[in-house]
Amino acid sequence: MRIAMKKTLTLLALPLFAGCSIINLNPSTWFNDDEVDPPAELQAIDEEVELRRIWSANIGNGQGGDYFELTPAIDGERIFAASQDGNIYGFELESGDALWRTRLDDEVVTGGVGAGRGLVLVGTADAEVIAFNQFTGEELWRGEVTSEVLSPPQTDGDVVVAQTVDGKLIALDAADGSRRWIYETSLPALTLRGTNRPVITPQGFVIAGFSNGTLVSVAADDGIWRWEERIAIPEGRYDIERVIDADGDLQLDGNRVLASSYQGNVMAFDTATGRIVWGMEASSYQALDRGFGNIYFSSDDSHVVAVRDNSNDIVWTNEDLENRALTGPRTVGNYIAVADFEGYLHVISQIDGRIVGRSRVDNDGVRANILADGGRLYVFGNSGALMALAIQ
Repeated sequence: MRIAMKKTLTLLALPLFAGCSIINLNPSTWFNDDEVDPPAELQAIDEEVELRRIWSANIGNGQGGDYFELTPAIDGERIFAASQDGNIYGFELESGDALWRTRLDDEVVTGGVGAGRGLVLVGTADAEVIAFNQFTGEELWRGEVTSEVLSPPQTDGDVVVAQTVDGKLIALDAADGSRRWIYETSLPALTLRGTNRPVITPQGFVIAGFSNGTLVSVAADDGIWRWEERIAIPEGRYDIERVIDADGDLQLDGNRVLASSYQGNVMAFDTATGRIVWGMEASSYQALDRGFGNIYFSSDDSHVVAVRDNSNDIVWTNEDLENRALTGPRTVGNYIAVADFEGYLHVISQIDGRIVGRSRVDNDGVRANILADGGRLYVFGNSGALMALAIQ
């Protein structure tokens, strides 16, 4: 079964590399095109739950004026966030108390935030990965990469891996930022603006998805190729019909990795061998999540879909938020949370897909992934508002 997809997008960027152009998925550009359906109007709901704000903080200019998706990171009892204009913060997760703030002068933060093994990591428009001390905010090192970094760098304590917009996966030494290895793929003629967040498995492999629709696994310590599988195969006569970017953040689920692609599939792969263990035809550029025996995803036309795990059985589909540029779903308790381009946070029942709660959290909208920890939701709005919320 193919979930309905929207194929008319606006080409906003001039070519950045030879033979390659980038599509911006900024919804504000979609709705000026007569060929694209407008976002659904929000309908009144019977609110069964309430979203209570526990704490909030302001992080610089948030996502800034360009189309970035800077997502905070939780590590242990701390949460870290960055703004496009170079403000990096560490907070106590429970109370929201600021632990430290670091200001980068004349830097545009485009990728972040990564956190782990005592490091906080961001990528910049100037092709750098910058590492900070997780406990003090002190800048530790800067490592050069080959182009702009649009997703959070990741670390296992030995290497830091970052995916760059020119189709490369680069590993830096976690101690000093020196380059360890590069894995390179070819770019298609047209891609979405974005890259997914690579993951590092407990077995020491890096898995990343690319704009050519492939998922690749390499050894974290030396970059040696392990396996490669396709999430999607390009189809159609025109370049825009052949866009199959794997931009949705990957999710490790035991010995599986969940992945999605635009105009392609949502799938699960065995992390050791790359063997396909589940998949169905669908179009999404957001992360997937799991719960109640289902896999959840937001399709490219903002339908929230629940699929029975390891099957093609659609449990339910919620179309009430069509074309509202939803984030990927995040499970918390008995619910799923998604946010939209107008800054509304929607709470959906995992059982039947009904919207049971709603609150506007940022008038400028929400693009960053929603985080969940300890029964709370953590949302970073486009304006720079970082907040912790509880469902009651």
